[in-house]
Amino acid sequence: MKIVRVEAIPFAIPYRKPLCFASGKVHTADHVLVRVHTDEGLVGTAEAPPRPYTYGETQQSIVAVIDRIFAPQILGLTALQREVIHELLDRTVGNPTAKAALDMALWDLLGQATGMSVSGLLGGYTNCMRVSHMVGFAPAAQMVAEAERIRDTYGITTFKVKVGRRPYTDDVAACRALRETLGADVELYIDGNRGWSAAESARALREMADLGLAFAEELCPADDVLGRRWLVERCPVPFIADESVTRAADVTREILGGSATAVSIKTARTGFTASQRVLHECEGLGVPVLMGNQIDGQIGTLCTVAFGAAHRSASHYAGELSNFLDMTDDLLSDPLTIESGTLRIREGAGLGIDIDPGKLNRYRQDR
Repeated sequence: MKIVRVEAIPFAIPYRKPLCFASGKVHTADHVLVRVHTDEGLVGTAEAPPRPYTYGETQQSIVAVIDRIFAPQILGLTALQREVIHELLDRTVGNPTAKAALDMALWDLLGQATGMSVSGLLGGYTNCMRVSHMVGFAPAAQMVAEAERIRDTYGITTFKVKVGRRPYTDDVAACRALRETLGADVELYIDGNRGWSAAESARALREMADLGLAFAEELCPADDVLGRRWLVERCPVPFIADESVTRAADVTREILGGSATAVSIKTARTGFTASQRVLHECEGLGVPVLMGNQIDGQIGTLCTVAFGAAHRSASHYAGELSNFLDMTDDLLSDPLTIESGTLRIREGAGLGIDIDPGKLNRYRQDR
């Protein structure tokens, strides 16, 4: 399985409506399709979704770093030499989603070569996960209508509510409207994308104390070290670190420093190899994990559910696996389907990613 070619193909697919949250607004999924070719004719595939307002990567930077730096370093190596490849990639600072996509493409190759699913190679705990859906910024009535549509259409009963606006009373009112309309059987948690201060976060949590929230995620910046620790000490629910834990070392810092009590794992930024390290570290510390979403398309979502379903602790809570529903199209020949609030892994060897060549030609940006 010697690596003979690496492709980084930029593509762009519009969203049905802008996705709005505290750290930015997204109109188009301007992602990068990453494919690793071997001398045996196998092709490993993954997706790199840039988040410039969070990690500093852009579509152009991902293509450039793969084409000019990473690909020349790994050509001639085999997919089995993951540690060697990661040592080479780690010589370049940052670029988490570019590195993650290469890692997942290598795992896809391993699955194909062995005739096993990647989820089975990673752990094989179950074949599906419950799905949670992200509800972005909008007037409260629109947020409620969206949640009702998603529940009634797909059977999803867990919702991640984006908060972090000013005045934050808009967010409190929206969460209250969601709870009152959807009822007690629906699970709600909030994600501030660092939009509030520690003091604003504490007040908002007090005002939502009766709503039965399951988690609170990144309400204030991790760089506000003392304020964040003060808030977490007072937070009545597990406080999830997300953007602040892009590496296993970040997890150690945030958890042992008292700045978080739960961790969001996103395969789009840590691949499968580093995600397993984060997961095992959290298990050792007794910290719950959730499978997060980096506004992934269907390719990235397949990767997320493959990893989450492979592990007992990663599949305990509903995973954020539905953002692709907001896209007008995707690249898979056989689109994903959410049924009864769950999403299944793809059976067969590798990740089960089959790209529709017509769609790729339509949406790619390099021609």
